[in-house]
Amino acid sequence: MDKIREHADKIEQALSNDGAAKNAVTASWQRSKELHNLNPREHRAPERLSEHELKQSRERMGAFLNTAEPCLDRLFLAVGNSGCCVLLADRNGVPVSRRGAVQDDEIFNEWGLWTGVLWGEDSEGTNGIGTSLAEERSLTIHKDQHYHSKNTALSCTAAPIFDHEGQLIAAVDVSSCRADLTSEFSNLISLAVVDAARRIETEHFRNSFSNAQIVFATPQEDRVSSLTDRQGTALLAVDMDGLVIGATRRARRCYGLNDDDFSNPLPLANIYGDQSNHAERLGHAESKIIQQVMASSGGNVSKAARSLGVSRSTLHRKIKKFKSPK
Repeated sequence: MDKIREHADKIEQALSNDGAAKNAVTASWQRSKELHNLNPREHRAPERLSEHELKQSRERMGAFLNTAEPCLDRLFLAVGNSGCCVLLADRNGVPVSRRGAVQDDEIFNEWGLWTGVLWGEDSEGTNGIGTSLAEERSLTIHKDQHYHSKNTALSCTAAPIFDHEGQLIAAVDVSSCRADLTSEFSNLISLAVVDAARRIETEHFRNSFSNAQIVFATPQEDRVSSLTDRQGTALLAVDMDGLVIGATRRARRCYGLNDDDFSNPLPLANIYGDQSNHAERLGHAESKIIQQVMASSGGNVSKAARSLGVSRSTLHRKIKKFKSPK
């Protein structure tokens, strides 16, 4: 009881300071108390969904869940021998997929590190999954940084995942209840968690635009306002006409794109800020096509001309034009 009281007093003291909301932990403590009306002294069993509700949660994830599974397997291979479990939670903070060593299952289940348990901030207060989703950024909640005293033996590192439309869809988490897990080792785990989240996000984006070319964008970092915005990879999906039909969350923020830009797609050149005129771009496109056809025909001009539906002399003339100095 003394430890429970000490932990609750620590939170109250932090929240009584004027600068209480200046970091992620105290801001989350404040939300836990004032927004969600939670008591850090409360010691209740984890809330769980029914099997039917869990099944519905998994079904809502759709193909995304299948995309994430291989990345979760790789992450568990990296951290599983350290007494950690891997969780993938939906946007509501409910783990829908889990990896863990069999010998640890009983204790992890007891602590609520299991599928179907409610880990949103509104249920468990400050914690890795819930706070990562609330803040929309990767973070570690280490031991007594948790809001509820019952969770202070846990160390949880989580990172949010955004879908192909830039919307929050899930969070990946590595949790442990080992007493000897240091904050330094948690930092190493954090690198693996963030990497897994970005891999899942990238693979989901590729699958969502399987018929498009995926371009790694190179946005200027000064267009991004904060470290939170820099999370993720800036990817653009470009159709066969060179129009941008999709972008990851980071690309959207870096280039100032929104859903309207994909209802009426813009040329990739416009997004990159290419100020060349239409005639110049048409010439570049024609040159590119000719180069590709020539490569496919092994340099045989006659064969390339037949593929393009032009005469051999016409193709020779175009090749000469594109090769001539400007």
